[in-house]
This record gives sequence, C-alpha cells and structure tokens, in this order.
Amino acid sequence: MKLLTTPLLLITLTALAGCATRFVSPPTLDAPETQYHATIVNADTATSLSVTDLAEAVAQADVVVVGEYHGHHGSHLLQSRLQAALYQQNPALVLTMEQFDQNRQRELDRYLAGETGEAELIEDAGAWDNYRASYRPLIEFAKARAIPVIAANAPSQVVRCVGRQGPDYLDTLPADVRAQLPANPFTDTPGYREKFVTALAGGHSSGEADMNERMQNTYKAQLLRDNVMAMQIQQARKRYPRHQILHLTGTFHSEERLGTVALLKQRAPELGVVVLTPVFWPAGQSQPDIKAQRGKGDYLYFLQTLPKEYRDAERARAAMSVRFSQAKSASCE
Repeated sequence: MKLLTTPLLLITLTALAGCATRFVSPPTLDAPETQYHATIVNADTATSLSVTDLAEAVAQADVVVVGEYHGHHGSHLLQSRLQAALYQQNPALVLTMEQFDQNRQRELDRYLAGETGEAELIEDAGAWDNYRASYRPLIEFAKARAIPVIAANAPSQVVRCVGRQGPDYLDTLPADVRAQLPANPFTDTPGYREKFVTALAGGHSSGEADMNERMQNTYKAQLLRDNVMAMQIQQARKRYPRHQILHLTGTFHSEERLGTVALLKQRAPELGVVVLTPVFWPAGQSQPDIKAQRGKGDYLYFLQTLPKEYRDAERARAAMSVRFSQAKSASCE
C-alpha cells in the first residue's frame, strides 16, 4: 500500500478538520436586542435568516403557518414583515387568522371593502383586545392591496360552551350554525392529547388517565378550534387556487406540526405546509440549543422572554379567578 506523502497528508487532514468543524460547530446566532426583534433560524442547519431570506425559502410552500406568542411584539412585527415580503415576491396571497371567528367573516369583509370604520370592525367582528397594537398592520396591508383575509377560528361562544358542557353542546345548535362547522369537529391526531394534558398540568402529568371530565371538555374545545382552522385553510386554498396561504395562530396550534397543522395535512395531504415557531431565547445563555428545539418547526424565531405578570401568588390567583368568572358568565342556552 502506498503511503501518503507528508504534504498530501497535511492537506487531507486539514480538509477533514474543516469538514468536522463545519458540521459539529453550529453557527453563532445574535440574540434579539429588544422585544421587537426576532432571530430567525433554519431548524435543520441552525443558520440565521433575514425576513427576505425566509420569504424566499418558503416561496414554494402552499401554506406558511406562523405560530405566535399572543401579544408579543416580536411575533407580530415578524408576521407583518413576512406578509410584506411574501406579497412582494408573489401577490397571490391569502391571509387566514385565528384572531377572527368564522361567524364574523361578513363584518371583516365589510371593513376590508371600506364600508365600516376600525372601531366598528373591532366591535362588530369581536376583534381581540390587542387588535390595534398587534394585528392592525396586517389587516391594513391586506386592505390596501385587496388581499383576501379569512376569519379562521371557531365561534368563541361555541368553543366556550363546548368547554363548559362538552361536545354534545353542538347538538343544540341551529342547523345553519352547525353546518358551518366540520362534519367531524373533534378529530384528533397522535401526540396532541398528551402534549395538551402536560401543558395544562404544568409538565407534571400526561396521558388519558389524567383527563377528568372538565379537562376532557376543555380538550374538545381545543380540538374544535384546530378542526375549524384546518377546514378554513383548506377551503381558502380551494377558493383561491394557486394562492399562497399565510396563516397566523397561537403557537400551541402549530408547533411540532401538531394541532391545526396535523389536521390540515390529514385533510389535504397534497399541500406543502411550512411551520415557523417562536422560541424564547434562553436566559443567561449566549447561544440557544437548536438541536433541542428542532422538532418544533421547520423554521424557528427566537424572542426575548416576556416579563412575569405577577410575582404575588395571591394576586395571580385572584386575577385568574376573575378571568374564569367572566368566561363563565356567558350563557350557553
């Protein structure tokens, strides 16, 4: 066997060392500087991307799902910038939103057509409390460019009553209201139930055995939201063929490709769906562990953590009690 000469051996070892460095050491990422900033990362390569890079990377996707932390400025600014970047490269764009209920589509359409004002939209369409700060830029961008906007969420009153009374509540709905919901509104997918129970129990519980009746109803309400959103996205794609769908939702509905995403793929496996998931930058660490977060989405975007709402446990319990009593006050008759 012929031995490598010394110069050739050095070149070979150097090349191998370079390859090892390239695949073992992840790129250095810049932490988000403010609550408005987001560090976007390709989950497979751990490389950072600009919003323009991201738009180009997902250009061929049928559906781009952007999970959000509700009320986080970094999530909402990224959504707005991505909407503009996607539109710039392909004006055939549709926006679907968890933040509006499907039974308020007419009110949303009237605003987009210039027939009502913003205060009327907020009142008539039941816009979320943070509409002006978080979603106004997205709606105004769509309005100015005649981009269709689809109210994708299940009716909040129906969701609330399913969570309180159980899935049989749907049998009490008028026929026209029930017809707007999916035929199988509580379809489930593997892994989602366990994730839900674990999240609800603060990471200390999982599995079917831990689902008491109240939790079962709460989970059914969650499934109703996911099934309706999956249906609305699929119908939007049929109504606007060859359009790219940008769907905005709370991250629990989409991360790990569960919830709405799993149900959408079940309903329309031919669709190419890309998931962008928010992750908090780890406190006290110079770099995040991308490998540990990789399964959450095709792309990740890191945000600064949000401030704690309460440090006084008693005040936190009192606030939760008020919120619960307000939700309970609505009638399900």
